[in-house]
Amino acid sequence: MPVKDDKNYLILAWVWVLGFTLFRLIYANFFPLAPDEANYWQWSRHLDWSYHDQSPMIAWVIRFSTYFLGHTELAVRLPSIIAMAIAVLYLVSIAARWLDCRTAFHTALISQAILEFNVGALLATPDGLQAAAWAGAAYHAARAYEDHDWTQWLTGGFWFGMGMLSKYTMVIFLPAAFCYGLFSALHRRRLASIRPYVGALTGVLMFVPVIAWNAAHNWNSLRHVADLGGADKAFAIHWTFFGDYLASQAGLLSPLVFILALMAWFTVIRKGYPAGNWIYPYLVYISLPMFAGFALLSFHTRVYGNWPGAGLLTTAVIVAALYGPKPAPVLPEERLGFGRRLFPWAVGSSYVLTILVLTQTVWPLLPIPVHMDRAATELGGWRDLGSKTYDLLQSMPNPSKTFLFGLEYQPASELAFYTPTHPPTISINRWSRPNVYEYWLQDEDLMGWDAVGVTFKGRTHLEGLEEIFDHVDPPVRLDIFRPSVWLSDTVAQKMPVKTFFIYRAYGFKGGMRWRPPRSDDLLARSHR
Repeated sequence: MPVKDDKNYLILAWVWVLGFTLFRLIYANFFPLAPDEANYWQWSRHLDWSYHDQSPMIAWVIRFSTYFLGHTELAVRLPSIIAMAIAVLYLVSIAARWLDCRTAFHTALISQAILEFNVGALLATPDGLQAAAWAGAAYHAARAYEDHDWTQWLTGGFWFGMGMLSKYTMVIFLPAAFCYGLFSALHRRRLASIRPYVGALTGVLMFVPVIAWNAAHNWNSLRHVADLGGADKAFAIHWTFFGDYLASQAGLLSPLVFILALMAWFTVIRKGYPAGNWIYPYLVYISLPMFAGFALLSFHTRVYGNWPGAGLLTTAVIVAALYGPKPAPVLPEERLGFGRRLFPWAVGSSYVLTILVLTQTVWPLLPIPVHMDRAATELGGWRDLGSKTYDLLQSMPNPSKTFLFGLEYQPASELAFYTPTHPPTISINRWSRPNVYEYWLQDEDLMGWDAVGVTFKGRTHLEGLEEIFDHVDPPVRLDIFRPSVWLSDTVAQKMPVKTFFIYRAYGFKGGMRWRPPRSDDLLARSHR
C-alpha cells in the first residue's frame, strides 16, 4: 500500500484524465472517419459473433452508440474515447494503490501525452477497447494476487474476456500474468488454489462465441491472423523489419518515452526497485512480453506499430514510478539520475508531438509534402466522394437497382458512411484479398444490377471492371486537395492529395469474390 501522501495529486490525476476525455469528445467531431473506422461501422450494421478480421466487440459497441446517437463521427468514436479513459483511470489506480499519489499523477501526465494512446482514444478501432480490458485485467489480477479474493479473480477474468472479445492479442495477458505468479516467491502459493483458474475460465467462456463462429467458418479469422503473422511465408530470420518495428515504437510513444520504457524494464529486471515492492516486477511481466514477442516476430515478418500497444500501457506506470519527480526518490540518484533528468523532456516532447499531429489532422499547419501527410491522404475527400457518388447514383437508369462498390474494403466502407442515406456497399475483392464483405452479399444477390464505384486508377474499366460488367462508362475524375493555412487557394488547388475515379457500370455479371493467386495460399484454403 502507498504511504500517505498528498491526495491532491490523485485528484489532479483524475481531473487531468477527465479533462482530456472531454477534449476528445469535442475534437472527435472535427475530422472524418478513417477507412478502418468506417469498416468497423459497417460491421456494426451486420452484427455477428465474430468477423473475418477480428473479434466482435468493436462492432457491438459502435452499434450500441449509433443506435442512441445516430450515424455520426462522434457516435462511432465514443466507445473508444470512453474505453481509453477507463484504461488510464485503472493505471492511475494501480499507481495510487501500490506506489504513491504523485506517481498516479505522473502516470496520468505521461499517458495523456503519448501519441499512440491518443490515437487509440480517438479512433474507433479495437485498440482502445483492448486498452481498457488490459488495464482492468492488470489491476484486478494484481488485487487478486494480493488479497486472493474471489471477486478480484473473477473481475480480472471478466476483463480478460472483454479483451479477447476486443482483440486477439489479449491472449498474451493470461500467460504473462500466470508467469508472474509462477516465479514470484511472494504470490506463487496463490496458483495452488482453484480461484485463479476459475477467473481465467470466466474469460475463456466469454470468448466461446468467437471460437464457435470460427469453427463454423473454416477458421477464417484464425487464418487471417496467421497470414498477417507471416505463417504463409517460408520460415526465415532476417533484419528486414526489425528496425522498422523499433522505429514505429519510438514514433508512436515518442523517442524519449521509448528510451525511458526500455530503461525502466532493464532497471526492474536488474532489481533496481524498492525492495519488497512486488508491483514493479508484476508490471514488467504484463508489459515486456507483448513488446518482446512482437520484436521477435519482426525478425520474420512485418509487424504493425499498434500491435503491442496494450502491453505498453502498464509501462507508463513503471516509468512514472522510477523517473517521475518526487521529494523522496525511490532509489539513489546515481542509479536513476539520467532517467529523472530525461523524464520532463520525454513528457514535454510527447505533448508537442501529439499536439502537432492532432493539429495537422484538422488544420494543416506544417508544410509537409502532400504524399507524406498521412492525415490528408487517409482522411481527405471522403465527404466529397460520398456527395459526388450520390449524385451519380441518382443519375443512373434505375437507382433502386444500382449498388455502390469499391475495389477494397476501405473505399467501400467510406462510401457507405458518407453517401447520403448510408446505402449498402460492396467490396469487389477479385483482385485484392478476402475481407468481411464476402460474408454479406453474394454475386447472385446482384446479378444484372448496375453499379457506381470508386477506384484510385483511371484505367480500371479497361483492366478489370469490364470482366464483371456488360459495359463501363469512362470515369468521372474527382481531385481532392489539402487545405493550407500558408498557401493561397490557387496554389493549394495545384497539389491534389489524391484522385478518385468514379465509374458507372451496367449489367453486373458476377465475380466480386477474391480469386487466390495460387492454390496453396493460406487464405485460399479458407476461402469458401
